[in-house]
Amino acid sequence: MTPTLEPDTTQGQVVITRFHCGDLVRLLMVLLLHIRVKRDVRRHARGFLGIKLLVRWRERTVWSISLWRDLDSVYSMGEVSRHVAASRVPAKLGVSTSCDIFCHVGEWTRVMFGGGRRPSRPGTRTGE
Repeated sequence: MTPTLEPDTTQGQVVITRFHCGDLVRLLMVLLLHIRVKRDVRRHARGFLGIKLLVRWRERTVWSISLWRDLDSVYSMGEVSRHVAASRVPAKLGVSTSCDIFCHVGEWTRVMFGGGRRPSRPGTRTGE
């Protein structure tokens, strides 16, 4: 079986940004930045669908997971002045950041199973 992956930038996008803060004070500052910026992003960024923050308190890490209608929507963040200004703050605080963008690659059965039949459940025979 060969999975079929065809990136489609006109479909949904997932952006995951990791902020490794190092200590509690910087972690709280990153959380406050997100709270402050979120309203402007909702109002001004085209195609923004939602965001979820995950906080790993012991590791002093914040994960920002945002959903977007398409790749052009992700780029509209550059038009949100409060986000542009806030994006410079983590580096000034000594917070390391990394980001990944995941693109829609097709209907799940085609991606997971190569477009063929789904595998049978354990304990059943194929075709039943």
